[in-house]
Amino acid sequence: MTKNLEAILEYRLQQAEDSIKEGEILLDSGGSFRSTINRSYYAMFYSVLALICKKGMGTSKHTGVLSIFDREYVKQKIFPKKMSKLFHQAFYLRQQCDYEEFSIITKEETIEILEGAKDFLEKIKHHLALPIKAEENKDG
Repeated sequence: MTKNLEAILEYRLQQAEDSIKEGEILLDSGGSFRSTINRSYYAMFYSVLALICKKGMGTSKHTGVLSIFDREYVKQKIFPKKMSKLFHQAFYLRQQCDYEEFSIITKEETIEILEGAKDFLEKIKHHLALPIKAEENKDG
């Protein structure tokens, strides 16, 4: 793996880890379920961007990232279908929270998505074999 590719993968995984931490802070502080869903979704999104980058693939659309994950990783049985279901559910909830008026998200849904995002990220990190420590890449 080239140094440039490794740097990109580490950057994307760090974005994912930061998103998880932000989601935890939002939830623990009694903050917005909407924002916690957003951060949880983006943790999964960034981690999948790392996966598809390693394969030399890319897309500019969220639906494209979902499709590539399903086609290249779930259909090929690299990752279980439950990861795809969680990723799609988080995508749907994030869109609902961001674009629909009077969207109601429960604490239970929020916790389920956040906990699922943590597991999702760990599985992808394990697959990529690039453990990232948040302390190493803090930018201030």
